[in-house]
Amino acid sequence: MEETMRQIAIWAFPVLIAIVFHEVAHGWVAYRLGDPTAARLGRLTLNPISHIDLFGTIILPLLLIIVRAPFLFGYAKPVPVNYYNLNHPKRDMVWVALAGPMTNLVLALLSVLLLKFLLSFEFSPQDPFASFLLAVMTPLGLMAKNSVVINVVLAVFNLFPIPPLDGGRVLVGLLPEPHSSAVARVEPYGFLIILLLLMSQALDAVMGPAVRFLLGLFGGML
Repeated sequence: MEETMRQIAIWAFPVLIAIVFHEVAHGWVAYRLGDPTAARLGRLTLNPISHIDLFGTIILPLLLIIVRAPFLFGYAKPVPVNYYNLNHPKRDMVWVALAGPMTNLVLALLSVLLLKFLLSFEFSPQDPFASFLLAVMTPLGLMAKNSVVINVVLAVFNLFPIPPLDGGRVLVGLLPEPHSSAVARVEPYGFLIILLLLMSQALDAVMGPAVRFLLGLFGGML
């Protein structure tokens, strides 16, 4: 039980940061490109309460921690975007969709830099504050390490080219008609397709190389 609580403590904060910033990035870019929907609904805030989804933000990550899943995943309430309000709907859709995964990659980079700083920090065991520093820096380092993994997985997963994932919206924005509309019509069945791919482990086979490449790239910075 104690180990489970420890795992929750060092995973929960990075997950919350990753998914909240992901959603706010969508709304902020949409706002900059002409759609004020998220701003009017108070969703351009880093207050996690505005973004928490009971299942995706709390229950799902907890279940994955308890069963010791090889990766942790979660999601927040999607920030509402009215693509018809965008200055150039088809083109701007691509930038709005990319904003979330790109933000996660930036967060992964910042986490690597934080971890690198913590690993370079030296203090003497005789230092009267040594035990305090160790008590603070150890969980902070673990959270930074977990943040890299969480943000990389979230970015790669969301770039999978099936609507309603961000990668699917990018594909819809880039393809010419009638192919664009054909891909968009998949959206109502998107999560069912993703679930089937997950159950068959086909999604792991596609995501795995990209996740390992990015983790290796970030790990090489340490």
